[in-house]
Amino acid sequence: MQKNEQRISLAVSTVIFALRPIPESGQSALWIPLVRRTREPFARQWALPGGWAGNDESLTDAAARNLLATTALEPAYLEQLYAFGDVERSVSSRVVSIIYWALVRQEEAERATENENVRWFAADNLPELAFDHNVIIDYALWRLRTKMEYSRIARAFLGETFTLSELRLVHEAVLQRQLDPANFRRQIENSGSLVPTDYVVSGGRHRPPRLYRYDEGVELVDNGPLGHKKTGSTRVID
Repeated sequence: MQKNEQRISLAVSTVIFALRPIPESGQSALWIPLVRRTREPFARQWALPGGWAGNDESLTDAAARNLLATTALEPAYLEQLYAFGDVERSVSSRVVSIIYWALVRQEEAERATENENVRWFAADNLPELAFDHNVIIDYALWRLRTKMEYSRIARAFLGETFTLSELRLVHEAVLQRQLDPANFRRQIENSGSLVPTDYVVSGGRHRPPRLYRYDEGVELVDNGPLGHKKTGSTRVID
């Protein structure tokens, strides 16, 4: 290696989104888990969960392994987001980070590890993070909200069946704005992505709402020419 050449390290980090209630209001909002760094640089500061990619594993496997080790999460939706590799993003060496993002349902998030060094934060109210992780999360938020407008990605936050009101609340929580219920119903029904079931939610005072499910023949997003793979129990869309 010549003197002017610099070794490049490859890391993998993941932005994990879950819808959880805001304690003060009870309204749902996007939350993400962060881990506290235990060594320099940025010792004791919060950062995205991640680690180095092994020589004998795929990037997706590295992302899933690091998530499981730090947060005990095994998200069903895991997608490669972007590569961050500015020369000065790490103070000690040249590091290129492959960023993934994951979506988990609230009940999955509640089973995640949470302690002094792993904590959930409201995605729109973060502290100053290590490295360029604030920039990374801003980009992931923009990407999620953009996809929410045209794709079927909301299904990753829901159970197998759900009402149209529950689906609308997911959209409102992610997009941070209220949606007209009638217009939302019309747009969703015209999209052809939902299949009505024969079941309704009983026990209310009004007409029981029908339960829907997503058409399993329709992918969450356009996978492009590479298609999609599955690694273990994690659905991967590259």
